[in-house]
Amino acid sequence: MSAQIKVAVLGAAGRMGEEAVKAVSAAADMELVASLGRGADLNEILEAGATHIVDLSVPAATEANVRFAVENGLHAVVGTTGWDEERRSNLEGLLAQHPEVGVLIAPNFALGSVLASAFAATAAKYFESVEIIELHHPNKVDAPSGTAVRTAELIAAARKAAGVAKSPDATDTQLDGARGALVDDVHVHSVRLRGLVAHQEVLFGGPGEQFTLRHDSYDRASFMPGVLLGLRKVSAHAGLTYGLDGYLELGQ
Repeated sequence: MSAQIKVAVLGAAGRMGEEAVKAVSAAADMELVASLGRGADLNEILEAGATHIVDLSVPAATEANVRFAVENGLHAVVGTTGWDEERRSNLEGLLAQHPEVGVLIAPNFALGSVLASAFAATAAKYFESVEIIELHHPNKVDAPSGTAVRTAELIAAARKAAGVAKSPDATDTQLDGARGALVDDVHVHSVRLRGLVAHQEVLFGGPGEQFTLRHDSYDRASFMPGVLLGLRKVSAHAGLTYGLDGYLELGQ
């Protein structure tokens, strides 16, 4: 039997962190060695003997948390938002100095959501129009969601590679925000509503037809299979992987 993965959860007091603590504790091939809340001393991770961290903290802390992990040879699975292109580039520079370390940054850990985004990128090559609607609980601090941004980026890259033009749009007068945000020329609309958890629709349109891909997470437990998958695979993927789709066999 292989050695257990020794995991420290950062942001353990949050809702996602609480779910991660339960999931890691219940996994037969893992051992939860530390669970840290906001402001905790990161050296506790090393003292506990962790080999992996799960960062589910806050955007203001996540970069320092992951840098600490990489500098100390620990693999990291990251679900905290705020990892823009500049931050990811800086992290790649650090990882180049620690080639044995793997980091996964995942905008979404729900396997169904990751698959839906991958399927959307494939479908987007065959439809004239595409837009995204993401729907979340009102306590979410960022808009659009990281999942929607990631989906839009995948769609845009697939359409560009296939030579597909921008979605047609004759709008020339509008209230600010009426057409949503533009992410790589893909319109993204954000809804914040009490009672929701995490939901996304990708709408495709062509002559005489519409096709919709939708994924719904009704409970944060839906994200845990992806977190555990990331922990099991991150050590075999040195460097930075952005998006859980990088660990799935999607044939893309």
